This record gives sequence, structure tokens and C-alpha cells, in this order.
Amino acid sequence: MELQETRVQTDRVLTIPNVLSMARLLGVPLFLWLILLPEFGGPKSDGWALLVLALSGVSDYLDGKLARRWNQISSLGRILDPAADRLYILTTIVGLTWREIIPLWLTAALLARDLILLVMVGILRRHGYPPPQVNFLGKAATFNLMYAFPLLLLSDGSGWLPQLAAIFGWAFAGWGTTLYWWAGTLYVVQVRRLVKADTSTG
Repeated sequence: MELQETRVQTDRVLTIPNVLSMARLLGVPLFLWLILLPEFGGPKSDGWALLVLALSGVSDYLDGKLARRWNQISSLGRILDPAADRLYILTTIVGLTWREIIPLWLTAALLARDLILLVMVGILRRHGYPPPQVNFLGKAATFNLMYAFPLLLLSDGSGWLPQLAAIFGWAFAGWGTTLYWWAGTLYVVQVRRLVKADTSTG
């Protein structure tokens, strides 16, 4: 677990990467509303929902790239970026489960992993450690899930395109869920080692 940022970190709030992350967060309720609109008698707006998700993906790429290039890595950014990822995943899970596009067991598996990580963050804070940095597996898991969910949303229809979207969507969902739990297990092991070392030195 990489608890130290090797680059210079700033406490500035109004940086371009942070503004992009905040914009992503503002898109979360809009995205959920667009997904659930048909459930409340409104028109099907999956195309607009996919556009919001695509713009979120572009801003996710840009905020990280710009933060590193312009040396604007910040304490707030380290919180906003993964928070936006988690909220998009959570809202997509809620929307797709509500519309019965994904089964409850998949929803439970993804939410249980996030709950375990929340407990781990609490344990780290009690021992004076910051939240864990997102590792490669965690990023890979998020990448797969962020591809899976739009494809599964696109699969809610008839014809060859929804059928093709379902095949690729479930492939990405399988890989993403597996990597999601793999990364979570590594976090638990690393937190356990840190706490054990902290206890033995204390």
C-alpha cells in the first residue's frame, strides 16, 4: 500500500483537476435521474445517461493527467477523484438493479466489497494513517466496471446491438468484479500488516 505520494502535494482547492472532479460529482445525480426516468413514467433516456457517463470518463482521465503534468496533485484531489469513481459505480449499480438489468447477487458482491474497504479506512484512521492509495488492481477493476455498466445499460433492448452489448458487458462485469475483490483483499492484508506493525512498535 502506497501511503506516501512521491510528487509534491498542494493544499490548494481551486485547481483545474479539482474543478473537473467536482464537475464529475455534480453529474452523479443527473446520471441517476436519467437512468431511473423510465421507472417513473418518463421517456427512456439511456442515450443521455451514457453521454454523461462518457463525459465523466473523459474528465476522470484529464484530471489525473493534468494534476501530474501541472504538479497540481492535492489533498482534496486525492479524495475527490476516487469518491467520484465510487459514486458513479454506486449510482449505476442502483439504477441497473432497480431496472432489473443486473441481478441482486452482483449488486451485493460489489457493495459488500465497498463496505469492507470503508471499515479498513476507519481502522487506518484510528492508527493515524491516511486512506490507502488506489493501486493498479483497483484502477483496473474500476476501468472494467466503467466499461461494463454502460454496455449493460445499452443491452436493455432488442436487436443485434443490445445482444452484442450484453456479451461484452457481462465479460467486463465478470473481470471487474473479480479484480474489485482481489484489490479489496490486498487492501485488507496490507491494513492488517500495518496495524500489526504499529501495535508491535507501540
